[in-house]
Amino acid sequence: MKNKILSISRYLILAAGLIFFVFPVASAVEFSLRSYGNKGHTFANYSWIFQQDDFFTNITISLKLAALSAIITLLTVVPAVTFLHLDGQRFKRIFEFLAILPLVVPVVSLAIGAQKAMPSFIQNSQYELAFFYVVIAIPYTFQSLNVGLSSIPLKTLVEASRSLGASFGRTVISVIVPAMRSAINAAIFLAVTLSFGEFTLTSLLHWETFPVWITRVSQGNVLGSIALSMFSLLGAWTLLILVQTAQNVRKKRSLKSQIEENEEALV
Repeated sequence: MKNKILSISRYLILAAGLIFFVFPVASAVEFSLRSYGNKGHTFANYSWIFQQDDFFTNITISLKLAALSAIITLLTVVPAVTFLHLDGQRFKRIFEFLAILPLVVPVVSLAIGAQKAMPSFIQNSQYELAFFYVVIAIPYTFQSLNVGLSSIPLKTLVEASRSLGASFGRTVISVIVPAMRSAINAAIFLAVTLSFGEFTLTSLLHWETFPVWITRVSQGNVLGSIALSMFSLLGAWTLLILVQTAQNVRKKRSLKSQIEENEEALV
């Protein structure tokens, strides 16, 4: 009886969550398809998006910045968190404190103060935004990697690999990266999502990316602004689903090849 009640409660919570999430999105989609004067539903608002100047230019800039932010996260945050779980346990509290600072420091202070501290050749380039995006995303990417690595015996796996004669580079490629792949994927998704949607910091630094462009062109078209918002939301989901699908296909192919190699070895 108790298990039945727990099962029903889970379904009720899931249904409530779906209603809370799906209904607003469905309403926004329906509203974005309306035509002026209540003359039915069309895709005119979505076609209006592609007719605007600088649409492809700004979305390309945002995609480049998001990709660069993901690369910087891989090169900085991932090694730092890995070090904390291998040999830097005594520094963990310090890193956890530093990781939450972007949530406390006002964006205005970050935009003005941090920009002045950057080299002049970066200040004159829109790619400086990628470094700021990484900083803003650190509270989320750090915790994602930290939780992911806490769930696996990383230190034991590394010690076993080294004891079998593997070099440190081989250990990183064959042991550390596969073990923390899920945590890395989650951190990349968070970095890309936050980078692609950041508005305040970009606007304060007087750069125009896709979110800033959306705000500018939407001021004279209410239905078009809703269509743009839904296009951005669905576009981000599609991008993340494609990346995850590609990784799953690659994982299945790798597993299949390993099974075939093992069968050949047995024969």
